Amino acid sequence: MDPFWEPRSRRRRQQPVVAVRPADDAPAPGGEWPASIPAVAQVLREGIDLDPGITFLVGENGSGKSTIVEGIAVAYGLSPEGGSRQARHSTRATESPLSEWLRIQRGVGANRWGFFLRAETMHSFYTYLEDNPSKGPEPRYHEMSHGESFLALLETRFDDPGFYCLDEPEAALSFSSTLSLIAVLRRIADEGGQVLCATHSPVLAALPGATILEVGDWGLRPVEWQDLELVQHWRAFLDAPARYTRHLLD
Repeated sequence: MDPFWEPRSRRRRQQPVVAVRPADDAPAPGGEWPASIPAVAQVLREGIDLDPGITFLVGENGSGKSTIVEGIAVAYGLSPEGGSRQARHSTRATESPLSEWLRIQRGVGANRWGFFLRAETMHSFYTYLEDNPSKGPEPRYHEMSHGESFLALLETRFDDPGFYCLDEPEAALSFSSTLSLIAVLRRIADEGGQVLCATHSPVLAALPGATILEVGDWGLRPVEWQDLELVQHWRAFLDAPARYTRHLLD
C-alpha cells in the first residue's frame, strides 16, 4: 500500500516541534535585551529548525542559550518556572519577553505533552508538586539531596514521548548521575520524544546522535562534539591543571 494513503492513525507521528519562527510583531534583531544577544538575534532573523531527537545548546554564561531554551519552552506552553503545560506555580516573574516574539511550528499529530526542567526554580517546584500531586503520592523531594531529587523527578515525569526542555540540568548531578540522565534522554528520543537542552557539560553533550549548536558571539552554529570550545578547554585543563591554577592564584 502506498504509505501516503495509510490511515492517519497508522502514520508515524511527527516531532512535537518542527521549527521555531519569529512572530510578525517581533522586534528587530539587535535592539534591546534580549534581542541584542547574537544568538537570540539570529533566531529572530532566521528562526531555528529543530531535529526530531536531541539538540544541545552549548556556550558560555551570557551567550543566550538558556534564554533561547526558556523562550521556546514558554512559547510551547510550558510553565516559565518549570513543569508541564498544567503546572501553575510562580514565585517571581523573571523570564524574558522572547516567548512572545516566537511562533511554534508543531508536528502534525504530535504528542503535546511537554516538560521544562530548570535548575534554579526546582526548590519551589518541588513544593508545588507536594501540594498538588498529579500522579499519586509524590517523592519527598525536599528530604533528598539536590541530585537525588533531580533523578526522582526524571523517574516520575520523563515518561512520555513529548517535548522536553532542560536548562543546565547537570548543575545538580554528579558524573555518574549525568550518565543516568544521558540514558533517560536517549530513551525519550528512541520512543519518539524530542529534547532541547542548554548545557555546560561536555559529558552530557557527548550523547551519541545528538545535534550540537554552539552558542556565542557568532550566534548559533552546528558543531561536532570534539570541536566544541568547551571540550577543548576541559581537555587542556585536565591535561595540566597547574597551568590554569598558577595564573589564577598568582
